[in-house]
Amino acid sequence: MKAVFADTFYWAALTSTNDAAHERALALSRSFAPRQIVTIDEVLCEYLAFFAEAGAHVRQEASRNVGEILDDSCIRVFPQSRQSFIAGLQLYRARSDKAYSLVDCKGITDVLTNDRHFEQEGFRAMFRE
Repeated sequence: MKAVFADTFYWAALTSTNDAAHERALALSRSFAPRQIVTIDEVLCEYLAFFAEAGAHVRQEASRNVGEILDDSCIRVFPQSRQSFIAGLQLYRARSDKAYSLVDCKGITDVLTNDRHFEQEGFRAMFRE
């Protein structure tokens, strides 16, 4: 089964019906079978932070969505550990010419994002096609 990495951009686009990428996120979601979605704790933290000031209702929805992501057998969430943090830090330090965060320092071929920084590292940003 081929896996696809889900970045914060994807989860936010799925949640927000007003997001310009919402319909594309839904269409990509329907096209995944038999792919597994992979994400990381750090992305889920960014997702929650993205909606932090959106009001109580949206915060509750985002929190509920993260619970569903964690419980979904088709989604694999890698936990943050000291080891994964250090590995990301080392990549971050090695790429001082780049403008991406530690969260972006994880690898998989296809990424559910519009973030060009993934493309700079050789990945396929599925929202930029």
